[in-house]
Amino acid sequence: MVTTESSGAAPVAVEERLFSLVLALLASEAGLTKNEILSTVQGYRQKYVFGGDNASLERQFERDKDDIRELGVPLETIEPLDEAGSNHHLRYRIPKGAYDLPADISFSSDEIALLNLAALAWREGSLSRESRHALLKLQSLGVDSIEPVLGYAPRIRTREAAFDPLTDALARRVLVRFAYLKPGDLSPRERTVAPLSVVQHEGRWHVRGIDQNVNEPRTFLLSRIIGPVTRTRISFESTDDQSAETALAQLDEIWQRNRAEVDVRANSDAETRLLKRRGSIRAADARLTLHFTDLHLLADELAGFGPEVFVVSPPELRDAVRKRLELTVATHLTPTPGRQTGRDEPHERKEQSNAEEPA
Repeated sequence: MVTTESSGAAPVAVEERLFSLVLALLASEAGLTKNEILSTVQGYRQKYVFGGDNASLERQFERDKDDIRELGVPLETIEPLDEAGSNHHLRYRIPKGAYDLPADISFSSDEIALLNLAALAWREGSLSRESRHALLKLQSLGVDSIEPVLGYAPRIRTREAAFDPLTDALARRVLVRFAYLKPGDLSPRERTVAPLSVVQHEGRWHVRGIDQNVNEPRTFLLSRIIGPVTRTRISFESTDDQSAETALAQLDEIWQRNRAEVDVRANSDAETRLLKRRGSIRAADARLTLHFTDLHLLADELAGFGPEVFVVSPPELRDAVRKRLELTVATHLTPTPGRQTGRDEPHERKEQSNAEEPA
């Protein structure tokens, strides 16, 4: 049902909430009380009611404590000396020394250089506005930070440009419009969608929503969205609380169902990389069986290995890889001003023949 535009704070992902909790507990040498955590840490403070009922939020915190402990994080509980047995003023912290690397782990000079280069991808002061606000609130409570927490946030972004506007529209429950290019189409078509969830599957982001043109649920690959995502002022209501689980289950079902068989050159880059794909199976004859969700994306990947891969099945995947290799060869054979001809042509024809073999 379509209603007027809705508003509200964007939901905080579980991963971000747990990450913020760990950072806050690392930053405080004396630890934080439950009230300080719930009222200041990103993911809790948005739901915290000062002087009100926070029972559900406290239960969430108890579950989060179990989750980070299962991840191997050494969360400690400190009991006040003068209030033994009282849970009201318990303090929680993560001792820095207990969360350091084990003493028997060391790095060579080359490894340290690589780690230093990786550290350049992180910048101080890059936390979100909400996280900065939480740190200021902690300081106002007299909690001193012993760690440069702001330096933990990454600068590199691996999400598609459509990610932020889609998650924003999802939080506001408003329709979006975007141009979407389906495989095989020559031009994109505009879609109007009520976004229900944004999920990651096999390293790629998807949005599941109700396509308003057909009034049915559809899942769209974010990398196929062309141009900007436009957020409308038209809101919608949805009772589908399991949308993310539904989208992931459907994508995983497609992944399980679709299989490809390929021969790879021994000790090649293709063999190394394809063997590491989730669900890859190597037969006795060294042939690999791969699962995939999107035939065209797999064709792009396999074509990139050139003569190191030969597609056995399915035939449509073999044809898709062949077309990509033929396009690559044709692109490199396109005459350019000042290019030499004659003696080079037989060699180029030989390259074309070799390039077509894998497909």
